[in-house]
Amino acid sequence: MLLDYSLLLNNKNSLISFFSIITSIKFSLFFFEVEMNMTDYNRNIVQLTASSTSKTLIRGATILSMDSMIGNMVRGDILIENSMITAIGENIEATGATVIDASNMIVMPGMVDTHRHSWEGQLRRINPNAETLEDYCNATHYSFAKYYRPKDIYIGNLLTALGCIDAGITTVIDNSHNSRTAAHSDAAVEALLDASIRAVHASGAPVSGDWDKDNWPRNLERLQNKYFQNKENNLVSLAAMAQLEPQLWAEARRLGLPIITEFFGGEMAAELEGLHQQGLLGPDNIFNHCTSLPDAGWEILRESGVRVNVCPRSDAHYGIEDGMFAMQSALRHGIRPGLSVDNETSYSGDMFMEMRVAFYLQRVMGMHQNKCCGLAHSPVTLHAQNLLKAATTDGATCAGLQEKIGSLSIGKQADLILIRTDDINLYPSGNAFGTVVHATERSNIDTVMIAGRIVKRDGKVLGVNSERLRAAIDESRQHLFAAAGYTPDIFAETFLPLE
Repeated sequence: MLLDYSLLLNNKNSLISFFSIITSIKFSLFFFEVEMNMTDYNRNIVQLTASSTSKTLIRGATILSMDSMIGNMVRGDILIENSMITAIGENIEATGATVIDASNMIVMPGMVDTHRHSWEGQLRRINPNAETLEDYCNATHYSFAKYYRPKDIYIGNLLTALGCIDAGITTVIDNSHNSRTAAHSDAAVEALLDASIRAVHASGAPVSGDWDKDNWPRNLERLQNKYFQNKENNLVSLAAMAQLEPQLWAEARRLGLPIITEFFGGEMAAELEGLHQQGLLGPDNIFNHCTSLPDAGWEILRESGVRVNVCPRSDAHYGIEDGMFAMQSALRHGIRPGLSVDNETSYSGDMFMEMRVAFYLQRVMGMHQNKCCGLAHSPVTLHAQNLLKAATTDGATCAGLQEKIGSLSIGKQADLILIRTDDINLYPSGNAFGTVVHATERSNIDTVMIAGRIVKRDGKVLGVNSERLRAAIDESRQHLFAAAGYTPDIFAETFLPLE
């Protein structure tokens, strides 16, 4: 194709046409490069072996069931057959079962992280002193995100999923707002499958840069047909990530998908009444954050059954609206929210810290408002048991998986963790809930089981080739940093905008 540049530049319309053509060529080259790299990642980093037994007996553990019908046990047993919990009690006999000696351990449900941008895994702690959402975006959406290849999405999601398992998180809602092409989306799903984590993958549009707008949101149906009609996939399900976009919501609902929205209450509350009157809000909506939402907005969420998660660290770290996570407001309106980590670009990825930050933020705000302000709705102290409920059963409800996971209940999937209470930092365990919420660390987790399959044992995540994992992470970081023009500085106080 030959272009006469002089003619194009003679008038304003031609100038616009010229740049449109150049942009189109650049855009086409971008997707050609992506297509050439569709399978340019190796799915051989994690190689879990098949389970050697269909029956496992956890013997002699302190049981925190999070099931009011079963309660808690100082010392008890749990029988797992295939993927399911089939018995909980004392002195269970199970001929032929593999026995895990859980004396000096606490067994509890695996935790549920209800909102994580998993694709950012290789950007861990790159921006620890970020103060605003714009700061967060400078080190993600406005810079590196634009240069992610499918292989970068794969390794980001894989690293995040493995980190979740290591930290006792057995389910994650993956908010994937960097789904630039079909190949990027495939890589995100395949990483979750390869990690053997339970997940809800919410495919979403990128915030900046070139991406395949022409096939969005049609990519949702393609993903559903490719990965989620397979009966062998019992762990990962599909959702749509979208803002207040009724047309996109309609497509998600046509496909039967949950809809996940980054919802900032002070900024977006005015939209709720209209959405509610049109019948567009429902139990298939999941709202993240919900900061600064007025009472009228909470009433709408409760009446329509919208599911909610709150972000103790994220909201405070980035000063989102008033900077206070919305647990108290949600509880006051009869909504039990899940807890979420959000991202790891500024802090750690474990739910133990999320529970502790929630406790202390709630405590200090309650004391401040009681003593200084005399407000009627001052936050109440969150007891350890209630915080653990938020991280397990309430998280499962937020994910729409409450019938499968979230508690140690007969008939539910065996998603659970074992915590060593004889470790030097935990012994003696004066209170089981206090030990878990206020003292346990990732290193105290001996065993993690997902759907009856052991994925962490003796303190190590199983089946991971650490050398290959680190090599893939390092290659991805080198590519992203070079493409974005970033020179790493591990002592930097701030992350400056790159463009």
